[in-house]
This record gives sequence, structure tokens and C-alpha cells, in this order.
Amino acid sequence: MSKSFHEALESRRSIYAIGKEKVVSHDKILKLVNRAVKNSPSAFNSQSSRVVVLLDEYHDKLWDITKAELKKIVPAESFSGTEEKINSFKNGYGTILYFEDQDVVKNLQKQFATYKNNFPIWSQQASGILQYIIWTSLEVEGLGASVQHYNPLIDNEVRKTYDIPEDWQLIAQMPFGNIISPADKKDFLPLEDRIKVFK
Repeated sequence: MSKSFHEALESRRSIYAIGKEKVVSHDKILKLVNRAVKNSPSAFNSQSSRVVVLLDEYHDKLWDITKAELKKIVPAESFSGTEEKINSFKNGYGTILYFEDQDVVKNLQKQFATYKNNFPIWSQQASGILQYIIWTSLEVEGLGASVQHYNPLIDNEVRKTYDIPEDWQLIAQMPFGNIISPADKKDFLPLEDRIKVFK
């Protein structure tokens, strides 16, 4: 049974132990991604966020690319730990790539010069909101995910392999799959140290 939004909000965590068992259909995943992309807010309704959904062998290929790029820069004696981490992402059955369309950002900077310096920041915020919506939506469906940042190391190979437009800037990668083992307990700072209320 799927969780309520607030249950998902509380249980959504970085899950690294994921598997390839298809507990949710590809169609359902694509529907939740489409809904999130369509309804995610953005400054000036810029809709600058772009998403690429990689499933099955396309997902595997991404982590092969990542491993190959890391092998070029990680010392051989340290690579086994790196390889193990990358394989944990590849063990899932999908990855969502998050991009921001820099052409949109640049056009807004030209149209609204007063806010020129803010548009790149607002673009990143829009991506963060979209990532969180999709991540929580995956949690609602009982899927584990995490957010990774192997960009810009993998940017060129990703662009070539998946025919990504030049103006799309890679922001993050979100491997997901069925949950093999849950995340460890999370500690929380006291809310009174984090929230001020005036009433």
C-alpha cells in the first residue's frame, strides 16, 4: 500500500541498498515523473528543469560511464571502494538525471536585467524542488533513492551517450530501486534552534 505524503515526508531518506526488482511498473514511474515535472514550481514560471529517465540497460550504462570516468582519476589502490559504491547505484533499476536548461536562464537574464544574478540561483532552487518532489513520490511507491553528483566529471559522456542538448546543464543523478535495506536512524537538531515564530 502506498504511503500518504506526510508519511513519505518523514520516511524519505537516502537509500543506498537498492535492487532491480520491479515493484512498480515503468509506466507508473513515468507518470509520477511527468506529474512532478509539470507541476513543480519555478521562478517566473520559467519551467527550466529538464529530466532524463534511464531504465534497465540505459541505467546500467550510466553507472558504467561513471565508473570509467572515476577510474581515470581515482588511484588504483583506492578504487575498490569507489567501484563498490558505483555498483550499489547500478544495482537499482533506474536513474533519473536532472538538468537545468541554461538557454532558458540566459533568456530570462536578458528579459529581466534587474534580477540577472538571481536567475541561476532560482534555477538551482527549481531543480532542488523537482528532485525532492520526485524523490518523495518514489518513496510513496515504496522505492528507495539517493541523490548523487558526479557532474561535471560525467557530463561529456552523458551528453554523447543520451543525445543531451548542449544547453542542458547536468545537476544531479538519482538512482532508485526496490529497498533492500533501510537507512540508519537519523538524528534531528532541536526544532526550537531552527525555527523562529512571531505571533
